[in-house]
Amino acid sequence: MKRCMLLLICVALLCLGCGGEKGTFINIATGGTAGTYYPIGGAIADILNKSGMNAAAQSTGASVANINMLRDKQVELAIVQNDITYYAVNGQEMFEEKVEGLNAIASLYPETCQFITRQDSGITDISQLKGKRVAVGAAGSGAEANARQILAAYGLTYDDVDEQFLSFAESAYALKDQTVDAAFVTAGFPTAAVQDVASQNPINVLTIDDAHLAALSQKYPFYSKIVIPANTYAGQTTDVQSVSVMAILVANDKVDAKVGEQIANALFDNLDKLQAAHSAAKHISKDSARLGIDFLKHNEGAAKVIK
Repeated sequence: MKRCMLLLICVALLCLGCGGEKGTFINIATGGTAGTYYPIGGAIADILNKSGMNAAAQSTGASVANINMLRDKQVELAIVQNDITYYAVNGQEMFEEKVEGLNAIASLYPETCQFITRQDSGITDISQLKGKRVAVGAAGSGAEANARQILAAYGLTYDDVDEQFLSFAESAYALKDQTVDAAFVTAGFPTAAVQDVASQNPINVLTIDDAHLAALSQKYPFYSKIVIPANTYAGQTTDVQSVSVMAILVANDKVDAKVGEQIANALFDNLDKLQAAHSAAKHISKDSARLGIDFLKHNEGAAKVIK
């Protein structure tokens, strides 16, 4: 009897790996629970489950960790920043070697780079962060790379600030407790961690002016201009100019064309469910599904859907 049960379990596990069938299992790497990837990834998992797949979203260290999990075949899908994916396929920045086998499913929505301070800190400009305690994101994360690059555009390095490698949630707590003077996040707005701070303490969202934006975009072409509308956060009464990268959905090469097509169809047939999960998803559409991913090989099935 035990041998029969073991055989049945092995057969079931083999069925889970069959591409394009009801048993297809999809692990989705997202990000921290206080960011945007987590609710969006959870909604994608729910959509895939209702489309006949078996999907599960998991909280992770976000973009860099997600690339590594795709590389190591620990997950089939991941939400990642396009800039971090660019570094991965080219073996730059935090990736010493090129990462092979990454395939684009679709570009999702812009992720906005946001430097946040409490109003009572008196900090109203990025140049004023010199000598300050700055939460720059988790060590080795996509957000941390963005923070470092933006600070550099203002002539600042980690030698000029007291950098703190904290997750979005940890940054929010630290800002509320005044153990840091500023916090940096890269996420679709409104970002839960920033909303948490703004609900209890008046905040400043620091502007990236035209001159610094131009210098940053010239050096790093994956950045684009974006405006955080007034009233995105409590007490934010004016528009704030910043820069953004794109959040993209990436698969490893275990996901074949048939499954890729199923995933893309399910995604774009259920945009209302994604939008219900997070307001950042209102930017997801077929029209923008190829933005910022020209450098990346496309899953052939997904490419058919967003042609």
